[in-house]
Amino acid sequence: MPSRTGMAIFAAMDIQRLTYAELARRLERPAAQASSDFDLIPGLKSLPEEALRPAAVLVPLRQGPDGLQVVLTRRSRHLRHHPGQIAFPGGKIDDDDGGSAAAAALREAEEEIGLSAAETDILGTLAPHHTVTRFRVTPIVARIPADFVGVPEEGEVEEIFEVPLSFLLDPANLQIQSRVWQGTERRYYVIPYGPYYVWGATARMLKGFADHLGVA
Repeated sequence: MPSRTGMAIFAAMDIQRLTYAELARRLERPAAQASSDFDLIPGLKSLPEEALRPAAVLVPLRQGPDGLQVVLTRRSRHLRHHPGQIAFPGGKIDDDDGGSAAAAALREAEEEIGLSAAETDILGTLAPHHTVTRFRVTPIVARIPADFVGVPEEGEVEEIFEVPLSFLLDPANLQIQSRVWQGTERRYYVIPYGPYYVWGATARMLKGFADHLGVA
């Protein structure tokens, strides 16, 4: 059934048949309002835009035998910030990036997982996400070679792995969990997958991806 924008709504199972061309077409739609780590915490709001530091992540998609796969990383357990968490390759936008979120995402992906920018095709941009660590993160969706084999950056990336896009974008696999943080109950999104626990900002950006595509 068409949405109000005239674009058909996807059933979760349709993601398995999603082509790069259709994905790029859907990503041409204007990005929705920014999401935030505070979305599920009543009474708390994200900081204003001017107080946030710009950052970007790459959402790398590889064609597998059963559909598109998302490349993710597990951060090193020895890192000071977010040790052991599941994340997209990415980081802050440096001066050398010329203010470009895409340039920053590609640079970070090359450093973290050995992905050549020359072999990466940008498909589109998702709505930014505001983090509790005061970053405004822009997710850049990209096509990468089907035969890509990641090389983890020593000291920062513990593991590179893949999850089917159809699984990550299926609303049935999205959970809301909570824990007490700084004396306040904090609720957040979670997408468990086998031994992997995708949560927080990464899970929220994936929900934003599903929303942008119209997955229902």
